[in-house]
Amino acid sequence: MPLRIGFDMDGVLADFASAFLEIETRLLGPDAHISADRPEVEEERESAGSRQQAAGSENEAGSRQQAAGSETEDTKEDTKTDGNTEAEGPSPRELRRQRDAIWNAIRTTPGFWEGLKPIEEGAVRRIHEMMLRHRWEVFFITQRPATDGDTVQRQTQHWLVEQGFDLPSVLVLGGSRGAAAGALRLDYHVDDSPQNCLDVIAESSVKPILIAPDADDKIVASARKLGIGSARSISVCLDILEEATTVRAEPRLLARIAALVGWK
Repeated sequence: MPLRIGFDMDGVLADFASAFLEIETRLLGPDAHISADRPEVEEERESAGSRQQAAGSENEAGSRQQAAGSETEDTKEDTKTDGNTEAEGPSPRELRRQRDAIWNAIRTTPGFWEGLKPIEEGAVRRIHEMMLRHRWEVFFITQRPATDGDTVQRQTQHWLVEQGFDLPSVLVLGGSRGAAAGALRLDYHVDDSPQNCLDVIAESSVKPILIAPDADDKIVASARKLGIGSARSISVCLDILEEATTVRAEPRLLARIAALVGWK
């Protein structure tokens, strides 16, 4: 039976962080340092806002009261300085304004998700070649906010085709990766988010592989204790999947790979 493998998009295959930085520099200058939220974090925030808006006048009033409270707290944070505001940097409220400006620019960019650079040139084409050779069933899983232009699914499909993968199966999700991985009956799921990998472990029997290029040994060791495999890059991850496919009929060899990678 062929392997069923899920690949996250941003941070695994598509370089969202660089695109975010380019917009940040254009809008705020080279000295700005806004931590890029993962796209699914922004999508969940946007969805939560939409649910609040549709909740009715009573809930809206409560939301306004909560927002007013938050604004008061923000104002307090803005006034907490030791007389050297420049040294302390932007207040939390100002950082939120800056981040919102960046995300607004992303949402109003037609086809934003189609314009991302690959993290590794040739990685998507290699997945396609391995899929054909090993008869894998491959799914690309993402949770991205909508932008102007085509739907997120179509933009993602166009990007994958441009990178060398014809007829890609793209799933745009909301909610837990673990539930989706279980429903798809995946064997492996590749992701750069520790939280997504934990969800996969908690809600399915799927083996996650965490892409962690900058992780130190402690992070890798912690992931392995939880049964999360790790790889420094998508290329290394594909090497692991290649070997796992080759030795699938050899339980002892597969167990050795599991021990090396960190799967329980």
